[in-house]
Amino acid sequence: MSFSSTRLLTPLAACLLAALPLASLAHGHMKASASLTVGDTPLIPRAALFGNPVKAGAQLSPNGKWLSWMAPVNGVMNVWVAPSDKPGEAKAVTESKDRPIPGHFWSGNSEQVLFVKDNAGDENFRLYGVNVATGEQKDYTPFDKVRVRMMGGSTTRLDEVLVGINNRDPRWHDVHLLNLKTGELKLVMKGDGYAGFQVDDSLQVRLAARPNAAGGIDYFEVKDNAAADKPFLSTSLEDSSTGPIGFTTDGKTLYWMDSRDRDTTAVFAQDTRTGERKLIAEDPRADLGATLRDPVTGVVQAYAVDYLTNEWKFLDKRLKADFDWLQKQLGPGEVFVSSRTRADDKWIVGIDPVSKVAATYLYDRKAKKLSPLYVARPELQGAPLVPMLTAEIKARDGLTLPSYLTLPKGADTNGDGKADQPVPLVLLVHGGPWARDGYGYNGQHQWLANRGYAVLSVNFRASTGFGKKFLNAGNQQWGLAMHNDLLDAVDWAVKQGVTTKDKVAIMGGSYGGYAALAGLTFTPTTFACAVDIVGISNLETVLGSIPPYWEALKKQMYIRMGDPTTEEGRAILRAASPLYKADQIVRPLLIGQGANDPRVKQAESDQIVSAMKAKNIPVTYVLYPDEGHGFAKPNNRIGFNAITEAFLGQCLGGRVEPLGETVRQSTAQIVHGAEHLPGLVDATKK
Repeated sequence: MSFSSTRLLTPLAACLLAALPLASLAHGHMKASASLTVGDTPLIPRAALFGNPVKAGAQLSPNGKWLSWMAPVNGVMNVWVAPSDKPGEAKAVTESKDRPIPGHFWSGNSEQVLFVKDNAGDENFRLYGVNVATGEQKDYTPFDKVRVRMMGGSTTRLDEVLVGINNRDPRWHDVHLLNLKTGELKLVMKGDGYAGFQVDDSLQVRLAARPNAAGGIDYFEVKDNAAADKPFLSTSLEDSSTGPIGFTTDGKTLYWMDSRDRDTTAVFAQDTRTGERKLIAEDPRADLGATLRDPVTGVVQAYAVDYLTNEWKFLDKRLKADFDWLQKQLGPGEVFVSSRTRADDKWIVGIDPVSKVAATYLYDRKAKKLSPLYVARPELQGAPLVPMLTAEIKARDGLTLPSYLTLPKGADTNGDGKADQPVPLVLLVHGGPWARDGYGYNGQHQWLANRGYAVLSVNFRASTGFGKKFLNAGNQQWGLAMHNDLLDAVDWAVKQGVTTKDKVAIMGGSYGGYAALAGLTFTPTTFACAVDIVGISNLETVLGSIPPYWEALKKQMYIRMGDPTTEEGRAILRAASPLYKADQIVRPLLIGQGANDPRVKQAESDQIVSAMKAKNIPVTYVLYPDEGHGFAKPNNRIGFNAITEAFLGQCLGGRVEPLGETVRQSTAQIVHGAEHLPGLVDATKK
């Protein structure tokens, strides 16, 4: 479960997000070789797919003077900075030695690189800054067991930002003004009872959001850092996707995503003086909310429609001309812009071609010039990567499930998008559940397809992005209709000739891990085996141990999952909990868990393993003492995927790269069941 404070209105701020930190910035190049069979296809090393990228996440400073990106220092991802006209002079400006820095961003004054970092995956993120001229590093939020949230920056107050800090009360984030040069923190507004705030470019808090009894949000105007007594807008659970996107720089317009009186969210512009609203964009297929906005004015220039694939629609003709030119230069795939200068004269751009290596470029808009910066994973150039196919699968009640299928190389020789003959299949279930799968390069899909498996990812009911009916159809349907959607997708794959009923594994992280456990307990013989990564085994205990800063989201979670404060709700939660049906498991199970996971605590894995041990049911349980909700360290990521690969090979018969040293090079502790996987005992010996 995660909460986005930068977008107050993200519908379900709480979600058990996908627990697999994938190589999402990596791409590879596929040579034309349609006649290859799976057995002839070169094996792509796991390290090439899941190790550190060479470089990733490039950003431009607002003044255009500096370039920055993430790259390894002694095997740990750190921040590097270079003059924008001399990328070859890049130097590391951070020195994290134990855990990768997850990302970075620039201060408005272009003098500091800012980043957050937690401790061993506990998600208590602190905010740090490095002065690029002097190298001085500051810990701006030096508090233990506190999680910082970025709330706003400014194009005029360049030395300051607004941050949320829950050091006074762990349940609520108070708004603080942070001076990036001095490190001074000044309390602006207490956050008691509020899920989040919306601020304008002058760093004034303008709106406050508070959860209500209906499972929605009440929105209050804020003046002089005090919220109004009564909300000016209220939503129910049904329209919890409704919320503000942000203000224009002058503060005169506020953009909203709004699902009221419609199914999918549309984008509206509201005059903050008169309250008048104007429809900017809508699409009956998908929720809208992702926008490109002018870096100076904050005006929406384009919006994304992400149904089966992501499509950008342009309101600004000049921006469209740039994208058209870039598309022509870069070829097929989705063009993306990851960074723009304040003058909007330079961009960081790239393209996602799904099955070819993607490079990152510096784009000079005035000169119409693309300068290559890097390829994130050059070792994938020439690798036998494969396309991703889109599908609309009908659930048993008629609901359409937008889905993604990847076939092994050589499995579709005529290119019609269908397998020539059935192959084993891995059903890869996304986390959340209030999240979604999307189209694009996917390291997990490429890895599993290269090993000989078809891979199917399904947006089941409760997934976000497809309208409120689709989202709300998942309310209190854990283990019920949500699970049936996955079963219906497997039936579809069997009928399509992709696979056979006896050769399907289920795998996922977080909610996907729950789905894997549900697959083996609620439908014990449907799947050949399952891989659960930081998955929930007991819905009651997971709701009872959520982090304190999710307090504002409890009501919505209780309505969507089951209310543990009522007997009826507890009955719903127990019925949907795999733990109570652990004795039904008859198929092989592999579990991976981070010891410091604050969302799905270690107890979730411990308790189902204990229940299985009590019944002498085999299970292999791998614990990582230095990880949280997923595996951020590349040695652990590669190590667990090596174990998974051996497990799936034993279960489904796919190809296996030898375990080698990967498990020893990780921090894996095989808590139970190493003997169930050939070679694992020896692979763990130091």
